[in-house]
Amino acid sequence: MIRTAARLFAKAILWFIGLSLALVIAFKWLPVPVTATMLMDGNGITKDWESLDNIDPNLVAAVIAAEDSKFCSHSGFDTEAIEKAIENNRNGGRIRGASTITQQTAKNVFLWQGGGYFRKGLEAYFTFWIENVWGKRRIMEVYLNIAETGIGTYGAEAGAQRYFGKSAARLSADEASRMAAALPLPKERSVKNPSGWLARHGNTIEARIGVVKRDGLDSCVYQ
Repeated sequence: MIRTAARLFAKAILWFIGLSLALVIAFKWLPVPVTATMLMDGNGITKDWESLDNIDPNLVAAVIAAEDSKFCSHSGFDTEAIEKAIENNRNGGRIRGASTITQQTAKNVFLWQGGGYFRKGLEAYFTFWIENVWGKRRIMEVYLNIAETGIGTYGAEAGAQRYFGKSAARLSADEASRMAAALPLPKERSVKNPSGWLARHGNTIEARIGVVKRDGLDSCVYQ
């Protein structure tokens, strides 16, 4: 009985590894058709997949400035940020995460929203594989096409059309920074008319766009 259960468990693990790697390889080339987050969104789905060539570099620089300044230098995990988050959480500070753009992409493509050690373990598994199979440019391309950019809105193109009535290929630094500022909470943060802290945060991101470009923090995306 125990041997049979162990055999079935081993087969399940092998099936999972085989299927997951097949999906990782397929999505290196194919657009991601839908995600769990989209399917569970009661507001419907508006999206329009675009090549990274058709997304303004201002938005690439803005999300790096806002979400993951070490995107081009880490291997999927920002160990320094993880250590700081663990220390902060241990000391009773405000609970904070340390997810990189790669981790967010892995979660959004293959998994579901929410916490838990099991999901985080799967996220680390997929993060490792997409870093090594997709590479940075493809990770950024997928991230900017599946990230939630508004209520029932997914991806840079749909977001740009929703907020500015224009293609994501023609975003100004100001427009890109406002979209990036809203990314963590797109249902709650205003892109068109930000005020208070959100407006200041967008201005900070816009200033950092110049730093990202000057210091080549986005260079891996264009290699």
